[in-house]
Amino acid sequence: MDDRNLSLKEWADEDKPREKMLANGKKALTNAELVAILLRSGCQGMSVVELSKKVLETVGNSLYDLSRLEVPELQRFKGLGQTKAVTLLAALELGYRMQAEVGQQKEVIVKSSEDLFNHIAPALVDLPHEEFWAIYMNNRLKINGKQRIAVGGLTSLEVDLRIIFRGAIERNATHIALVHNHPSGKMEPSRQDKELTRRAAEAGNILSIKVIDHIIVGLTDHGASYFSFKDHDLI
Repeated sequence: MDDRNLSLKEWADEDKPREKMLANGKKALTNAELVAILLRSGCQGMSVVELSKKVLETVGNSLYDLSRLEVPELQRFKGLGQTKAVTLLAALELGYRMQAEVGQQKEVIVKSSEDLFNHIAPALVDLPHEEFWAIYMNNRLKINGKQRIAVGGLTSLEVDLRIIFRGAIERNATHIALVHNHPSGKMEPSRQDKELTRRAAEAGNILSIKVIDHIIVGLTDHGASYFSFKDHDLI
């Protein structure tokens, strides 16, 4: 019988990713082997590891790009049904949330726009719709909280400055950074983005709460990226 048609249970022990993990630890497995454990079985003429490799190759072997696929897109692969697709995406989402959780637990002092980007990117960068967030900081520019201010559609959203500054007052914040995403991947700010930033900065001056930056995040052809108003002398 052709090994490629066997399920994991029927493989020789030395060929099973699950047994390989138990024997050598999870770090010993390739990405394809880890995916194979989630998928559990291949299809006619293709082992589960081969199926996993095929899926990964279509996204340039990028787990991040794989996580952005939807269930129907994964189901286009022979042998990858709805249950397998949901299981795979759920596992990737857990890893994504763990990364965000670790970032939230450690103390972050903002020294650059990149610090802001690294802090907020896991929550925003790959969303299919626009969201607007505020990041709150104390006098040392230590982040002491963040808040989603508004949720919109593909290209626009309505932002209420009162909600932004109410959140700052509640947290005793003295500095704020504004953040929103562009699902289109185009990082350049719109006229509305610039006007909102100007009004927020003016309101902050009145309340003695400094708006230190406004960054736009998103996915470009080269991966996750951002635009900083401060870095471009727009604030």
